[in-house]
Amino acid sequence: MASSSAILAVLVTAAALLSPAMSLPVFTGDASPDFHAASCTQLDGIVWSSVEAALRQEVAVAAGMLRLYFHDCFPQGCDASILLNNTAARETALGPNLTIQPRAMQLIESIRARAHAVCGPVVSCADITLLATRDIIVISGGPWFNVPQGNLDSLAPAAQAKVFDLPAPNTASVATLVESFGTRGLGDVADLVALSGAHTIGRSQCGSFEDRSQRADDTFSRKLAANCSKHPDRLQNLDVITPDLFDNAYYKALGFNQGVFTSDMALVKNKTTAPIVKRFAESKEAFFGQFARSMEKLARVPKPAGNVGEIRRFSCFRTNAQGTDAAVDAAVEEEGFAASA
Repeated sequence: MASSSAILAVLVTAAALLSPAMSLPVFTGDASPDFHAASCTQLDGIVWSSVEAALRQEVAVAAGMLRLYFHDCFPQGCDASILLNNTAARETALGPNLTIQPRAMQLIESIRARAHAVCGPVVSCADITLLATRDIIVISGGPWFNVPQGNLDSLAPAAQAKVFDLPAPNTASVATLVESFGTRGLGDVADLVALSGAHTIGRSQCGSFEDRSQRADDTFSRKLAANCSKHPDRLQNLDVITPDLFDNAYYKALGFNQGVFTSDMALVKNKTTAPIVKRFAESKEAFFGQFARSMEKLARVPKPAGNVGEIRRFSCFRTNAQGTDAAVDAAVEEEGFAASA
């Protein structure tokens, strides 16, 4: 039996299509932060209250939203392609050890259902992902930043449509990461260092930092190895000082060689990035300012074909062509993506 939210989405969509009085925004790709100001005046409140409630239930959802933001926007622009219900495609896009916290995906869908029930199908899942991530960062203690709106949702899963392969984020060298970021309009080295600061919240599975722990070349890496040997299924805090607060403690930990990933430690060993790490460790304001600028740039990564697609009316996990079969969405909950948020 179809869920009440699915039925409501169908009714709202039908009303929107049949009512000539309803004013729908024109998705021109102008990337205005105020794109939905007229078409959905309640949107900001819906997103904020939904994010607050989700964060009270599970703090890990904040890191999960950050991972979705990055892995959706970086390859081919922000188009919600990462959300389409295709497990193989999502694993290809994320890599074997970078899974998405399920409640983050469910949060985006719940916001879509609420927004469409109130305003009609005028807000894309891509826009919701950007807004919800920004708000959850702010609630977690981080900086406010503008996010462009008016993004359309992709018609294909990320692995089918993506045109750019992400470097291995846990093990790549600074040179590889700098080159990769530069191709996406993130050419300032400070963009790389600031966006790495997303590791100030979240946890990861032992397999994702195995290369660092098995080298056992410092006290912290030996501790990682011992912990994972004893508890292979444990989740390791990426920020060992304040793991659930968005602040600059991640950079302070790097100064004590307490970076979990090889790529984290590479930032303090590289002569170009090390001074930026030091500056961010000393000044939360410097980190927050650069992080906000870099997140805005990430949200504007160019889309190869331009702003083409649709507003997903029935679910963020399937295209409109897949219809109203709510059973498709059940896989998102049943998959139980391993929480390395």
